[in-house]
Amino acid sequence: MGYKVKLQRVARPTNRSYYLTIPSALVDCMELEKGETLEWILEDKNTLVLRRSIPVPPKQLQGIASDASTPA
Repeated sequence: MGYKVKLQRVARPTNRSYYLTIPSALVDCMELEKGETLEWILEDKNTLVLRRSIPVPPKQLQGIASDASTPA
């Protein structure tokens, strides 16, 4: 599922800047915290990737087997 956001422009005489808001559902899923440093990666003219500057270890989701090749 995707989340649509609109690019907004901040009108200041000293610089040109824009901002996007991150939907709270995504913040909650990623367990982002206030003040955390994130970085944009430009993959191509249609794709921006936002990632943590300092990665956190992934968590095991409930109900997912640790070894998918093991038959149930």
